[in-house]
Amino acid sequence: MLKLDKYNVLSDYQIEKEGVYKDLKDNDNTNFRISLSFELEDDENSQYPLEDILDKYYLYVSDFIENSQNPNVIQLELAGELNDIIDVMSIIGKRVYNESFIADDGQTYVKLLIE
Repeated sequence: MLKLDKYNVLSDYQIEKEGVYKDLKDNDNTNFRISLSFELEDDENSQYPLEDILDKYYLYVSDFIENSQNPNVIQLELAGELNDIIDVMSIIGKRVYNESFIADDGQTYVKLLIE
């Protein structure tokens, strides 16, 4: 997890639990935030498996954080409902990737794996 300087502005953010913040400027029920960093594997691009993580945990990217030091490390802020933010914390420290497989219908599909 990342701790961004903007979370120190107490008029804008309230800490809910370690690494989880409530955006006080956002009145929607998806106003909870967590900032994460992940390293892309050699054959990955920045879109996947991120898209699948967002779909699985019902989250959206609320901010991309500039990281000019290492283009293979993606830093971003995710937003969503509190329960979904807490659920996504389960992937911290794990390998998350997509794997292709051929289904019974002969079509190739991709599934999200978390190890």
